[in-house]
Amino acid sequence: MNFVFISPNYPENYWMFCRGLKKYGATVLAIVDQPYNSLSEELKKYCDEIYVVDTYYNYDAMLRAVAYFTFKYGKIDWIESNNEAWMQLDAKLREDFHVTTGFDCKTIEEFQSKAGMKKYYAKAGIPTAHYKVIDSLEDAKAFVKEVGFPVVMKPDHGVGAGFTYQIESMRELQKFYKITENYTMIIEEYIDGDIFTLDGIVDEKGDIRYLSSFEYVGNVMDSVVYQLSIGCYTEFEIPQNEKDIAQRVVSAFGLKNRFFHGEYFRLRNAKKGLGKKGDVIGLELNFRPPGGFCPDLMNYAGSLDVYELWAEVLLTQNASYSKLHRFSGAFAGRRNSLHYKNSANALKEKYADEWISTTYLPAAYAQAMGDEAIIMKFTNEKTRSNFFKDAFAVIEKEKGNKERA
Repeated sequence: MNFVFISPNYPENYWMFCRGLKKYGATVLAIVDQPYNSLSEELKKYCDEIYVVDTYYNYDAMLRAVAYFTFKYGKIDWIESNNEAWMQLDAKLREDFHVTTGFDCKTIEEFQSKAGMKKYYAKAGIPTAHYKVIDSLEDAKAFVKEVGFPVVMKPDHGVGAGFTYQIESMRELQKFYKITENYTMIIEEYIDGDIFTLDGIVDEKGDIRYLSSFEYVGNVMDSVVYQLSIGCYTEFEIPQNEKDIAQRVVSAFGLKNRFFHGEYFRLRNAKKGLGKKGDVIGLELNFRPPGGFCPDLMNYAGSLDVYELWAEVLLTQNASYSKLHRFSGAFAGRRNSLHYKNSANALKEKYADEWISTTYLPAAYAQAMGDEAIIMKFTNEKTRSNFFKDAFAVIEKEKGNKERA
């Protein structure tokens, strides 16, 4: 089984996917975009061979890399990155090397479109926000006239909350339309809901073999736009109705043999045309693990290894873990620009039994997740709630300056 893994060097924890693949018998062939000598020893250990390219954007170089692996090891069975940025690259390489164990270009183009996703949620019986792909400012104004302010405008193809705006007035609509007029943008009615996720691994039959759920502390969009504190945690238990929703959505998209990361709203109040308080509304589905160190939080929550579990499902169609220990893995993302009442060391001392690590994030993560991330594992909701209050408490003078009006 020849498995080409693209970008196992970034994020840094992705070398563990190679470890899982190696355990379950794959010949692991990695393509990286940094000098070999700078790679971690762990990554080198679990790869049969590593091919270095200057950049993943040079498709000819990527073709040569996979052609070299094909010449040396034989037909390639899998090409995967588990990384949103390279999914179209994965698909193009699959097509050129006749690899059928993943999305083709046409499928991933549709699946990465926020507008394109809507019909799959409808197929699953999950409502989504009313929307319009806008071609002009007049289009946007007409949509606002129909649904009213506030609205949300974001790229039809995009990762995270970049270029995403909550718009409260016609003046703001004109301003943000001008900023984004060179992009294909989608405009949606505003949903007053709490965002949560349903993330997991699906097998070749489309059955979910592992499922986890994250709840957010704070608002992801506001965290990016206004540089506020942000956090999330895994749920102790996932309600049966949400398990059913996850499976229906995965089945509607026809997902097989991969990780998925689904984002949803839970309505805070009834909304005409969408549902009653507490109903679940589809937001978007990503065809990869949740970002950053969220897979590590899954591990802490379930006392398992999702990197290895992913490889086991793909290569053997088994998922050999016993009943999960349901802890709550969590992180608190804090900003250098905010003055917090409690230092990281003070939080470590107060929550010594729950503390796992404190780390500083690279710029690519810091915009969305904060500069300083405190990783925790909880056994009860009360301690978890108290921790987030302490972690995000800011000096009042600074709070007045930083919080959104």
